[in-house]
Amino acid sequence: MNSPAPTSIPKPAAGGCNDSVIVRERGQREVFCGLTGIVWLHRKLQDAFFLVVGSRTCAHLIQSAAGVMIFAEPRFATAILQERDLAGMADCNEELDRVVNELLARRPEISTLFLVGSCPSEVIKLDLANAAQRLTLSHNGRVRIVNYSGSGIETTFTQGEDNCLKALVPELPGLPESQQSLLVVGTLADVVEDQFVRLFDELGIGPVHFLPPRRATELPPVGPGTRLLLAQPFLGETARALIARGATLLEAPYPFGVEGTLGWLQAAARSFDIGNEQFEAVTAIPAARARRALAHHRDILAGKRISFLPDSQLEIPLARFLQRECGMQPVEVGTPYLDRQMLTSELSLLDSGTRLSEGQHLERQLDRLRSERPDLTVCGLGLANPLEAEGLATKWSIELVFTPIHGFEQAADLAELFCRPLVRRERLRFQTCS
Repeated sequence: MNSPAPTSIPKPAAGGCNDSVIVRERGQREVFCGLTGIVWLHRKLQDAFFLVVGSRTCAHLIQSAAGVMIFAEPRFATAILQERDLAGMADCNEELDRVVNELLARRPEISTLFLVGSCPSEVIKLDLANAAQRLTLSHNGRVRIVNYSGSGIETTFTQGEDNCLKALVPELPGLPESQQSLLVVGTLADVVEDQFVRLFDELGIGPVHFLPPRRATELPPVGPGTRLLLAQPFLGETARALIARGATLLEAPYPFGVEGTLGWLQAAARSFDIGNEQFEAVTAIPAARARRALAHHRDILAGKRISFLPDSQLEIPLARFLQRECGMQPVEVGTPYLDRQMLTSELSLLDSGTRLSEGQHLERQLDRLRSERPDLTVCGLGLANPLEAEGLATKWSIELVFTPIHGFEQAADLAELFCRPLVRRERLRFQTCS
């Protein structure tokens, strides 16, 4: 058997983008709201229930996004605010108490109930924080009731997860100062979490905990000995809440692609004093296997130009992966919010000439897009069909949140997501010509 090729920790790009001028725009926005995060959070937290306090529009959004069968009994629902509620003619708290009591009577297995605020509940100033405390007391602590905002007012859809996890931070048990642990923060598919657990175990890193856990009754501990490793770049508020409880944030790229995964694992290894030889022995084979799997997709993507419209906050790590590992040329990388504390490592890996924009002025960004006409545009669902009608190939950004894309084993799957629209367009062009 041939010995595996040595692993390669990502080296910063010449100049990097840490000091680049950012184009900041404010204007019309085109994004989903934070309620969308319930779709992946309720799959992860298997004993939790998400009760949205909102309108029928909120209910239709969640039902459509989740694609739940009519006979299924999902772990989310909407307490509908009627016209009387919105007009201030009814006691919303009394009605909310009734809905929660009926829900818990019918579903006694619920261990954690999230009251999720929406645009309508925030407009009428419904205090869900007090409601959560009141209901927790009325149920004698049998169920943990927590509230967070999933409103789409001045937010983007991935911030729903950030708000949810931040709301759990005060509930986390303490970790004694003498103990050390690694806390991976961000929702991961169970199969990806299992892969990372095996790698950490082989590296000799532990104990390792995940937030969110698979069961809300098994919240991880946090304290001065906790090292934080973020799996998602949009969890800045959660990270800062954990830091306030004594945890230390590890600076690392995000585990997208081979380079990102190596850098992510290396940050954890260094903080636990794992030597280079041990790190090489554990990561060399999966990294080499991932590179081989990527090779075919690189042949399709290399040299193609790509633009990101701001949507998920995954844009900068994904641009880094596509630029460095797939040979693509980012024309513009737009992100709703650029949190430098969470993206320092990623910005240093992007080429210094990459144009970055923060926020959204939809009309101006569309004007640039039509002028530059990249080979592929990553955008929200609401823009994809209109852009396709104008002859531009698109990729739905929300699919990159729903799909397992972290780690070595998923690196090729991540690249394939960007190949599909290009391959489809080429096939359609061939059929038209023939």
